[in-house]
Amino acid sequence: MSASVKLQVVKINNDSYKSSADTLAVEEPLEIRLAFGSGLEAKTKSLAVTMRTPGNDDELAIGFLFTEGIINNYNSVKKAGHIFIACSENKENIFEVKLQEEIVPHLSQAERNFYTTSSCGVCGKASINAIRTVIPSSEKTVINMIIPKEIIYSLPEKLSAHQKVFAETGGLHAAALFDNNGKILMVREDVGRHNALDKLIGASLINNKMPLSDSILFLSGRASFELVQKAAMAGIPLIAAVGAPSSLAVSLAQEFGITLIGFLRENRFNIYSSAERIKIPVYENSY
Repeated sequence: MSASVKLQVVKINNDSYKSSADTLAVEEPLEIRLAFGSGLEAKTKSLAVTMRTPGNDDELAIGFLFTEGIINNYNSVKKAGHIFIACSENKENIFEVKLQEEIVPHLSQAERNFYTTSSCGVCGKASINAIRTVIPSSEKTVINMIIPKEIIYSLPEKLSAHQKVFAETGGLHAAALFDNNGKILMVREDVGRHNALDKLIGASLINNKMPLSDSILFLSGRASFELVQKAAMAGIPLIAAVGAPSSLAVSLAQEFGITLIGFLRENRFNIYSSAERIKIPVYENSY
């Protein structure tokens, strides 16, 4: 399936109007299934239905399982792929991950009524504590990088040059990984903020790039609690976002020693936690 679709719309401009082609981001449901065990003990469990932009479904599913604490690494996966069922319209909207026979998934960590929408990945959680327990409290990140503020300033423009589908539609969120010199490493787009980040983390897991302890995560929207949680699972020490963080996002970043930056635009930003990673003049530093 394509990530975008064209259709005719009527465009109004003051007193004039015209029929014109427009491009929209595609949004389709994806059911993530988990198969585990062997023989008479074999089980298949439907874990989640998430609204996503088609593409990189393997990364999305693997990233989701990892950031939910269900699997610890990619070696747990035996095979993964789309499931096709007999129906009138099959759009590759079911993806199944089969684990190695000896792997017992940590389903007790996932106390979620697993239905997610493209705008909110944390709906249905039994409690905020259910998310916190996924990340051991001992895994606080260390201050292992000092980033000049000029590198932070450069992130939005560098991301914009790589947002192919957003450029066509204007309707997608993006998550991007940069190295500590500001070089872009990977970008993933989706109608859901959490999906874009799961795809990014899933790709890193599949390609044996974990943990992401030397990376900068840049988010095209706001920084929610769940996005900080996913970044913490991946060992990411610095998160920068165009939009605002939530109060819970800041609390979690502080708890795990993550540098959290918000309102990054036009050569300005706010630092909400662990400002030590940002190289700024002493007289500007109020921490």
